[in-house]
Amino acid sequence: MDLSPEVFETKVRKDLLHDVVRWQLASRRQGTHKTKDRSEVSGGGKKPFKQKGTGNARQGSSRSPLQPGGAVIFGPRPRSYSYQLPKKVRQLGLRSALAHLFSEGRLHIVDSMTSEQGKTKELSERLKSFGAEKAVLVDRASDEMFARASRNLGNYRYYSVEAVNVFDLLKYDRLVMTKDSVESLVQRCGLGN
Repeated sequence: MDLSPEVFETKVRKDLLHDVVRWQLASRRQGTHKTKDRSEVSGGGKKPFKQKGTGNARQGSSRSPLQPGGAVIFGPRPRSYSYQLPKKVRQLGLRSALAHLFSEGRLHIVDSMTSEQGKTKELSERLKSFGAEKAVLVDRASDEMFARASRNLGNYRYYSVEAVNVFDLLKYDRLVMTKDSVESLVQRCGLGN
């Protein structure tokens, strides 16, 4: 099959791959970490000891950040770690990942991806006979039975063209895609009609 040289034979840009993977992983972070500040820690209403005459430093609360069991001064607050990455950078990153797999001979194209009964064992045996220990499987549109068969396989990811991402392409050894999905993937890279 003739593949677009603008996508599959382009120069591999490691800097863009790094940028896109960092952006993906940052966007996945939950950011729900939180510690309690002075207003949120329970207790501490009473002054621990009188202001003068004890020889100790003056204290107004037993829940001060300086005390055991007290508040945390500059602790983490809930926030979003996601940020915007330009669309063209994302497209170039996807192109670089595809070119990397193609240059190393780890990109395979098949006629179709179907599973008659949706059985995991049957699909696992087919993929092992194919020689793919870990792979991203890409189809133009997601097939329900094939998705059911691949769902329980830890070393494989089955995606439609819209869900293909740079992180998984680099994490898994191979990319196995259908003939129909090639044109759609080229369009996702910012080329084609």
